[in-house]
Amino acid sequence: MISADPSKVTAICFDRIHHPNQHKLEVARANGAYKLLPKVLKEFSSEKIIEEVKTAGIRGRGGAGFPTGLKWSFVPRNTGKPIYLMCNADEGEPGTFKDRDIMRFDPHLLIEGMIMAGFALGVRDAYIYIRGEFLHEANVLNAAIEEAYAANLLGEHILGTDFSMNLTVHRGAGAYICGEETALIESVEGKAGRPRFKPPFPAVEGFYRCPTVVNNVETLSTIPAILEFGGAWHASIGVANNTGMKIFSVSGQVNKPGNYEVPLGTSLKTLIEEHCGGLQHGSLPKAVIPGGSSSPWLTAEHYDIPLTFDDLAKAGSMLGSGAIIVMDETADVLAVTRRLAHFYAHESCGQCTPCREGTGWLERVLVRIENGQGLPGDIAVLEDAAQYMAGRTICALADGAAAPVMSLIKHFPEAVRAGIVEKAA
Repeated sequence: MISADPSKVTAICFDRIHHPNQHKLEVARANGAYKLLPKVLKEFSSEKIIEEVKTAGIRGRGGAGFPTGLKWSFVPRNTGKPIYLMCNADEGEPGTFKDRDIMRFDPHLLIEGMIMAGFALGVRDAYIYIRGEFLHEANVLNAAIEEAYAANLLGEHILGTDFSMNLTVHRGAGAYICGEETALIESVEGKAGRPRFKPPFPAVEGFYRCPTVVNNVETLSTIPAILEFGGAWHASIGVANNTGMKIFSVSGQVNKPGNYEVPLGTSLKTLIEEHCGGLQHGSLPKAVIPGGSSSPWLTAEHYDIPLTFDDLAKAGSMLGSGAIIVMDETADVLAVTRRLAHFYAHESCGQCTPCREGTGWLERVLVRIENGQGLPGDIAVLEDAAQYMAGRTICALADGAAAPVMSLIKHFPEAVRAGIVEKAA
């Protein structure tokens, strides 16, 4: 059980995840699910909930790290338009696999968080947008939602109150770009998943041009604990401006890859050595991707860096989704970069010319270099393409495609030159 003493908290989202059959309502309730919901619906006001979330200091766990309470406060009220809540369960960022565990093993935690968020925002209809490949997770969610309706935890006059909310699972078709909130909204509307120009932002004009809040699975799953123990409790976990626990998906060349929920501010070294059993080869990493494949790489000099939004930004990278990909001394960094370039070229929606054309250029040049057929000007081509892609498109996919290429050239130029020199020989 989550402790009221912040210093003793070891997990929030994963607190109940290891209980057998936790996905079933009866078991979830026996372990504390929905116990606070009647009090929230009957005694809390919308303003109180939003204020607690602001006090908690929780920043979005899906990638951008925007303060959740502030995002909720942007929603205009009394416009005559319905307000929508959407859970971003697309989780398409390579290296990220945390949200699917919440949905698979403790779906009622997410549902409870969405009900509380929906109540705070005055939502009548809410949606969980889940990527198409997550068929099992979608089935688990639908079964849990059906149980919640039967128990009057969803639907009309929830638990005898005046609040009513419907919740629907919407399966996407597997497009990475639908992890971007406006592309997600376009997809739910039945259109091609392509990002919109912003502003207007979804909180003002989103789903069917109505106010819409889009939050990540992990973010919404943290709301019940915040409302149970208070915003100040959550704010005392972690470090200033980076509060609470965070789930890190660690993969790559570590001895124990997996999901680990630790306080923000935990060092990268502590996470890898104490939780993940250390590196498979050597004592220092060759490179680490700290926030999903779209984040710039770190090297051994950053091994002691605290895992926070701010510290990683200062280091020239980002926390992102918390997906940490570890490469030890045996890793082929050129092959890793080429593989990521292929992913982004495949996933570009084609709406913006720099991304549509640039991602293909990056992949083709990297393939050429990896095959030992690199041309003398290829490094300049890669740099120019990456620099002119980043920051010049509607969404950040081009930035994500450029990040590993620029990281490769910055930290491991010899790996690139090797493919060119070999050709010249």
